[in-house]
Amino acid sequence: MAPKRKLRRDFSEDFADDFPEDEDAPTGRKQKGVRLRFRWGMPATKWGRMSAGFGLVVLAGLCFGALLLVRDSVMHDPRFFIQSASSIEIQGNVHLTRDELVNIFGEDVERNIFYVSLAQRRTQLQQLPWVEHATVMRLLPNRLRVSIVERTPVAFVRQGSQIGLVDASGVLLDMPTHGDAHYSFPVVTGILASDPLSTRAARMKIFEQFTSDLDSSGEKISEKLSEIDLSNPEDVKAVIPDNGKDVLVHFGDTDFLNRYRKFEEHLQEWRTQYPTLSSVDMRYERQVVLDMQPGASATNAGSSVAVLPTAAAADGMNAAAPSEAAAKPAARTAIKPHAKAHVAAKKAPVSKWKRASAKAKAHRATAKAHARVVHHAAGNSRYHSSQVVHP
Repeated sequence: MAPKRKLRRDFSEDFADDFPEDEDAPTGRKQKGVRLRFRWGMPATKWGRMSAGFGLVVLAGLCFGALLLVRDSVMHDPRFFIQSASSIEIQGNVHLTRDELVNIFGEDVERNIFYVSLAQRRTQLQQLPWVEHATVMRLLPNRLRVSIVERTPVAFVRQGSQIGLVDASGVLLDMPTHGDAHYSFPVVTGILASDPLSTRAARMKIFEQFTSDLDSSGEKISEKLSEIDLSNPEDVKAVIPDNGKDVLVHFGDTDFLNRYRKFEEHLQEWRTQYPTLSSVDMRYERQVVLDMQPGASATNAGSSVAVLPTAAAADGMNAAAPSEAAAKPAARTAIKPHAKAHVAAKKAPVSKWKRASAKAKAHRATAKAHARVVHHAAGNSRYHSSQVVHP
């Protein structure tokens, strides 16, 4: 029987290969080499970052050099040179000639297309009065395309003895030298080249309101006007032809269509009574002022302006006329007679015009004492020697 004793065995050799190398071992015992660690795509070590930066610099230099090489090649390549004016394509011109537009690109002919400043050429094109908007594009390898939008004239404009055109923005345009465009516009006065563009634009806005109001019924009444005066924004005046004679009509600044209809309705009656009628003032709500030609006198009256109450005009001009207005010189004015004289005038029938005039003479002292003067913008309240006043 074997004696009891403790068995001992050294297992260190069996598991020697299973234990990792001690991390706290001296540095000299570690394996030698360079390790690169990356954080977020960048090297974590100093030398790694320096190497990556140097590589990027070299790569950027190579790309820049290649770009310069390509650019130099393109700038000197004959294929990218504008050979002649025929290489410039023009679109949208009706009133402007091709030569007027191509002249702006005169220094670009036989020049590299990439040297042409598109913004500068567009600005030069839009400085031409007829050009409202312009677009310039490159068509590689050696062509330019120019597209323009021309302004639309809305009226003739008188500048002294010259006649031109004007658009809705107040831009003055020369008469086109070519093309088959035919216009049928009224002539506008009161638009001056010396006025700032803002002033001209404001007056053309009044013109647009005036013509739009007249044409709102679809009758195209504005085509019957031969001339429109916009010099006074508070009083739009229009010259209207009538059987070979022109009549100047004061429309004021509102209610244009209604005032025109009243004028048209009674024009022939006024022509019958006043063959030398030259102007009609429709600005007043309760009366109409008729003016005669200078030096002329109205039929059956002793002066050449008639102030007719609106109701009387609607009834066939049943009115009387005091005669002493013809003896007083001054600017034209509108006078509304005293109520008594007006009542007497309304009682007189149209067929007894002369008798009504005699009654008015009998009451001229009362009418003169109680007459109400309508003041004009200038502040004058005088009588004109060439005017007749009717109640």
